[in-house]
Amino acid sequence: MEIQELSDYTEEQFMELVTLMKVLDNTLPLKKEVLDALLSSTSDHLFVLKDKEHIIGCATLGVFISPTGKKASIEDVVLHPDYQGKGLSKQLMHHLLDELRKMAPIHVQLTSRPARIAANNLYKAVGFSPKETNVYILDL
Repeated sequence: MEIQELSDYTEEQFMELVTLMKVLDNTLPLKKEVLDALLSSTSDHLFVLKDKEHIIGCATLGVFISPTGKKASIEDVVLHPDYQGKGLSKQLMHHLLDELRKMAPIHVQLTSRPARIAANNLYKAVGFSPKETNVYILDL
């Protein structure tokens, strides 16, 4: 298994990412123009977990500066169902956190639906704690 930041992709890798996004949320299809924008961004990073040449997991890391300091958001952490339960998501999270430590000091946040019990347990296991807050969304 290998974790790397994705900088470009093949058609097969795109389809593997489409499959992963369906595992995460079947209502939000991945579009090539969105993936291209993500990969060309200097502040956003897509890390993939590969088994040989196949992408079996991924996570997105967004970094930004606000008046209150440097911040990062971890998004879209997902592992193919055939590979779940083997500690690979934890390995991916540790890799992201190692990347973020290079940018310290930095405030890191993530969100996860309550129904994703294994994911929520993973985030707690790698050091995250729940934050008393409201989350608001608006799609424009």
